[in-house]
Amino acid sequence: MDDFAGKESIRIIIADDHEVVRAGLRRLMSLDKSIVVIDEAQNGSEAVELVKIHKPDIAVLDILMPKMDGIEATELIKLEFPDVYVIILTAFEDWVHIESALSAGADGYLTKDISAKDLVASLRNVKLGERVFSKNILNLLNKKFVPYHEIDSSPVLISKREQEILNLVASGYTSPEISDKLFISVRTVQSHRSNIMQKLGVKNTAELVRYVYLSRKSEVGSRKSEVGS
Repeated sequence: MDDFAGKESIRIIIADDHEVVRAGLRRLMSLDKSIVVIDEAQNGSEAVELVKIHKPDIAVLDILMPKMDGIEATELIKLEFPDVYVIILTAFEDWVHIESALSAGADGYLTKDISAKDLVASLRNVKLGERVFSKNILNLLNKKFVPYHEIDSSPVLISKREQEILNLVASGYTSPEISDKLFISVRTVQSHRSNIMQKLGVKNTAELVRYVYLSRKSEVGSRKSEVGS
């Protein structure tokens, strides 16, 4: 996995309350010379402090940890350091944890059975600004929510401002962060989010993220078809 050699390194902080898991992650990440684990934490509170100290590119957090869990840690990290990417790496595959992680601003949700190859690819992709999910999480999203063609079966009129907010939500920005970025009030952001969800027929952040993910995937497929025609 040295095809990334010579490129800018990716600085990582790992947080998990099990030493054997942290050691395993270090070993897997060391397979790619561009990935550097600069420090590790045993709980969410330590993770937040290490982010303050090191300003890493990515923080990889477990959910269930003592003192502070990964969801709360994610929220605090994204609030104070929005440029730091946060990936949840957990054994949980239920909707409550997935939705909580995305609502907190997580840039990815991976399960601990992920392969070394997929883990490294996820780290690279999230550094490029992409949302990353384990294949099984994407499969669960597809099974859980209304199929994309049903959501998009009729034209949906979304304003330019609503599209901006939709893209920012899907990129992990919280309402206060969107407020600062677009120079509008938090109340206005929340009103737009409510209108967007009503128009798209979705109920939560996870469904919004899935909508944008599939929309972009569909656009890429259409462009490929046009090129091939």
